[in-house]
Amino acid sequence: MPMTARRDLETFPNPQPERDYTIRMRIPEFTCLCPKTGQPDFATLHLEYVPDRDCVELKSLKLYIWSYRDEGAFHEKVTHAILNDLVAATQPRFMRLIGEFNVRGGIYTTVIAEHRAHGWTPPQPVTLP
Repeated sequence: MPMTARRDLETFPNPQPERDYTIRMRIPEFTCLCPKTGQPDFATLHLEYVPDRDCVELKSLKLYIWSYRDEGAFHEKVTHAILNDLVAATQPRFMRLIGEFNVRGGIYTTVIAEHRAHGWTPPQPVTLP
C-alpha cells in the first residue's frame, strides 16, 4: 500500500489525562531542502511533550514529516513551523522540539523551540538516593 506525504496530523485521546507524563520521540530521518542552494538538509528531530487531552498518532506524524522532503526551509523556520502544527493539533501542556541538523558549510545547527500551556507548571522532579 503506497503512502503519500500529508500535512494533516491525526490525534487520539490521551489514555491518562489526569497525569502529567512525558512522551519522547526521536525522528532520525527528517529532510528538507536548503532554501539557498536546493541541496538536501538532514536532521534528527527530538520531540518531547506532556499531553493534555490528545496525543499525536505516529503514522500521521511520519507522513507529516515526509511532507518537508521537497520544501526549502531555513532550520529555524522549519523547526518552529513543525512545533506550531503539533501544538495546534494536540494542545499539549508542554512541548519541546529540538532540530539537530547535520553539518552544512562546516557548521552544525541545533534549534530548540518550546510551547507551554498558559497556567501549566511542571511537577517537581523526584530525587532518589
